Amino acid sequence: MRSGITRRWLCGSLLMTVLLVLLVEGMFLYSCTRSYYNSVQQTMYRRFSSISGQLKMYTGDTAQKASASRSVALRRMVEQFSDKDKYEFMLLDSYGSVIASSSGTDAEGILTSADFEQAQETGDGMGVAIYHTDSSEMVMAVCCLVPYAAEDVAAMRLVTSLTLVQNQLKNVFLISIVVVITILGFTVASGLYFVRSIVVPLGQVERTAASIARGELDVRLPVTGDARDEVDRLRGTINRMAEGLEETEKMKNEFISSVSHELRTPLTSIRGWVETLRTLDDPEDENYRKGLEIINNETARLYNMVEELLDFSRLQNGRLKMSCHPLDLVAELTDAVLFCEARIQREGLLLSYSEPEEMIPVYADPNRLRQVFINILDNAIKYSAPGGRITVKIWQGEYKAFIEIIDQGRGIPPEDLENVKTKFYKGSNSVRGSGIGLALVDSIMTALDGTLDLKSTLGRGTVVTLGLPIYKR
Repeated sequence: MRSGITRRWLCGSLLMTVLLVLLVEGMFLYSCTRSYYNSVQQTMYRRFSSISGQLKMYTGDTAQKASASRSVALRRMVEQFSDKDKYEFMLLDSYGSVIASSSGTDAEGILTSADFEQAQETGDGMGVAIYHTDSSEMVMAVCCLVPYAAEDVAAMRLVTSLTLVQNQLKNVFLISIVVVITILGFTVASGLYFVRSIVVPLGQVERTAASIARGELDVRLPVTGDARDEVDRLRGTINRMAEGLEETEKMKNEFISSVSHELRTPLTSIRGWVETLRTLDDPEDENYRKGLEIINNETARLYNMVEELLDFSRLQNGRLKMSCHPLDLVAELTDAVLFCEARIQREGLLLSYSEPEEMIPVYADPNRLRQVFINILDNAIKYSAPGGRITVKIWQGEYKAFIEIIDQGRGIPPEDLENVKTKFYKGSNSVRGSGIGLALVDSIMTALDGTLDLKSTLGRGTVVTLGLPIYKR
C-alpha cells in the first residue's frame, strides 16, 4: 500500500510540481539573461546616439569639407576614447574592415561581421552580435552605421566583454538553484509527511481488516473522534463493522446453541418414547397411545422449527416468493385464532377476541400472513403464565388495517426491546425457541409493505401491533 500510494504521488503531484518549478526556473534565467544583455546593449546604443549628435554639428562650405571634418572628428574620438578598459571602439569602412581602433590594433581574433551585416539590413542601422573570441571569451559587438557622410568611415563598432555579466548570471543561477532545491525539498518533505499521514493509518486499517477477516473480531482501531478527518471516520466505521460482526457472531453462536438445544429436546423425547414403545405389544395400552401422541407432537414441533429456519433463510436470500392477492384480513386472523384456541385453553389462559362483522380487504399472501399471526400468538402463549389473558383486536383506519395482540406475560426488558427483531437475538428473559421468530415476522411484514411495532412493560406484558395497507381497487 505504501509503495502504491507513494508511487502515485511521485508520478502525479510531485512530477507536476518538479516540471512546473523547472519551467519557472528556465523562464527566470532566460529573463535575467535577456535583461543583462539588453542593459549592456542599451548602454552602447546611448553611446552611439551621443556620437551621432556630435557629428551633426560638423558643417563646412561644401559637403566634401563637412565629410572630411566628420572623419577627422571620429578618428580623434577613437584616439581619445576614455573607456578603453570597458569597450573597444572601432571605425569601419563600407566593406566592414577596421579603419581605426581605440586599442591601436586591428583587433584580430575578436571580430565578426555579423553585427555589420545586420546593421546594413535593419532600418535603424543597428546590428548586434554575441559570440566567443578566439580566446573563448564571450563578447558583445554593437555596430551602428554613421548617419552622415564621413569620407571612408561607414560604421562605428563598440565591442565589450561579457565576463562580468556571465559571472553575475552564474551567481543568479546558483541562487536560483538553491531556491529551487529548497522549494523541491520542502515539497518532498511535506508530501512525504502527507502521504505518511494517509499510508500509516491505512496500513493499520488494512492489518485490522485482515485480522477481522481471519475471525479476530475483538480487534479495534484507535479513533480521535474528529468528524472532519476522513481516515478517522474510516477507522470508526471499521470499528463499528467489527462490533456488528462480533455481535452477529455472538448471536449466531447463541442461535446454534439454542437451536441445538431445541432440537435435542424433542429428539430425546422421541427417542425415549420409541424405546418405550418397543417394549409394549398392546396398541390398546394407555402408554402406547400417549407415546404415539407425544412423538407426533414433537415431530410436528421439529417440522415447524425447520420450516421456520428455511423460510427465514429464503426470505433473507430473496428466494421466498409471495403469492399475494386480495383477501379478507378478518377471516385470516379468525382462522389463526381458532387454530391456537385449543392450545391457549390447554395452557390455562383466557382468550379475548371479538370478530368484526365487516370484512377488511388487504393485499397479501394468506399463508405468510397466517404464519405471522401464529408466530405472535405462539410468543404470547409461551410468555404468559396460567390464568393470564390474551387479547386480540382488529380495526380499520383510513389507510391501514391494524391488529393488536396483547398478553399479560413476563414482558420484555427495555434493553432487549430494540433488539428482539434482530435475527438470532435471544433476550435475557427469553424461553425456548430459535431466536428468529420475530425477525421472520418483521421481514414478512416489510415484504407485505406492512409494519410491526412492539411495546412492553417488564412483568406486565407485551403489546404487538401489526399494520397493513387497505386494499382498494
